[in-house]
Amino acid sequence: MFLQIFTTGGTIDKLYFDALSEFQIGDPVVGPVLQSMNVGFEFSVEELMRLDSLDMADQHRRIIQHSVRACTAEHILIIHGTDGMVETAGWLTDYGDKKIVLTGALQPAAFTQTDAVFNIGCAVGAIQVLDAGVYVVMNGRVFAADQVVKNRDAHRFEAR
Repeated sequence: MFLQIFTTGGTIDKLYFDALSEFQIGDPVVGPVLQSMNVGFEFSVEELMRLDSLDMADQHRRIIQHSVRACTAEHILIIHGTDGMVETAGWLTDYGDKKIVLTGALQPAAFTQTDAVFNIGCAVGAIQVLDAGVYVVMNGRVFAADQVVKNRDAHRFEAR
């Protein structure tokens, strides 16, 4: 398997310097995470942008859409902020045999208590067995892109 990974920023890549500072979105963590796990497949990471998904607009989603359309890989993982993930997933339809999974984290990868590595691992496992289509993988669950919502109060994604 070859996995093309597109990163857009989001909480997974956020860095905080102290309790009084603003966050910054740092370098994508997904490549180092996969390397440290000694994965048995090839992958490529392409950073498309560094945005909090609350700041994402249609022009940003068009960049993601164009990148997915132009990509020749069958397996595509998109690292995305959780607040705009479902909306972006809705922009990614009719891509033939491509398997497209969006994932992210509710806590930055730099935090001790993070869901980042778990979500990346679940997404990589899921993409290998899913049929072609667009999916959101969060909180240990796999959702069809049009059948998921973020429950902000419960801090998880749920079936619509």
